[in-house]
Amino acid sequence: MNVTIYDVAREANVSMATVSRVVNGNPNVKPATRKKVLNTIERLGYRPNAVARGLASKKTTTVGVIIPDISSIFFSELARGIDDIATMYKYNIILSNSDQNKDKELRLINTMFEKQVDGLVYMGATITEDHVQQLKTSPVPVALAATIDSSETIPSVNIDYEQAAYEATSLLIENGTKHPIYVSGEEDSAVNEKKYAGYVKAVKESNKEVNEEYIITADFSYESGMKAANQIINIKDYPKAIFVATDEMALGVIHGLQDNGVSVPEDVEVVGFDNTRLATMVRPTLSTVVQPMYDIGAVAMRLLTKFMNKENVEEQNVVLPHQIVKRNSTK
Repeated sequence: MNVTIYDVAREANVSMATVSRVVNGNPNVKPATRKKVLNTIERLGYRPNAVARGLASKKTTTVGVIIPDISSIFFSELARGIDDIATMYKYNIILSNSDQNKDKELRLINTMFEKQVDGLVYMGATITEDHVQQLKTSPVPVALAATIDSSETIPSVNIDYEQAAYEATSLLIENGTKHPIYVSGEEDSAVNEKKYAGYVKAVKESNKEVNEEYIITADFSYESGMKAANQIINIKDYPKAIFVATDEMALGVIHGLQDNGVSVPEDVEVVGFDNTRLATMVRPTLSTVVQPMYDIGAVAMRLLTKFMNKENVEEQNVVLPHQIVKRNSTK
């Protein structure tokens, strides 16, 4: 049989309210009484019923987290930041993988609300009007992490993707390549659009029209980076510098170039984006934009706790600083 709070109260000869106060850490309990109740809980093996506690307090102390790809190093770092802050504020997380599928994303959002989570951290590539409508009508607070809502109506934590891409492209231009190649992700997302805008701005500032042949579309995977490298070396007199939208694709580009006898950075320079652990695993090590993934997750979760606890929030769309770290894939 399951041990109930009633059993603990009877065995300890105290009221159920006293047991509840001890379980919930309420300081208004005499030390001797607290010790007696805790000993009884341990002896009986009592475990508080989280569902019952949630019904009583109208809080479940759980937060839903939806990420596009649970296997991605990028999103795993974000999730770690979320979990660490959730633990600090005594929340548990329910983690779901959406596979970057719109129907699944919308279904998961509804599922989280049905589970009566106290808040939701959402990460996704594309925020459509359907997403915005569903998130805006949420019964609980929502925060976006590394995800842009173009209407800026949903609280979010990001970096300035356009400026970061501009600086990465400018680095290659300053090193002598007036029109670097850009290997982009394939989906139509606000983050992708901002990276592209930053790239275009830098190219145009170097007094060059944008050559569409120098924009290669891939799917964010390592394999697509390898394929992009094969496309690049088949371009006549291709530029000797490449800006890649993610580190994982950048690794594929570097290895694809090396497989074709092209040396990095002696023959071609490569800059990535994200500064995941992969950037230091590849040889040569990868110059890249530092996107503080852990911090984005941690700040998004802290922002959510403020909304859940009705604290004052001065800025609901947070932009964290970025930087470019130069390693051995550039000169």
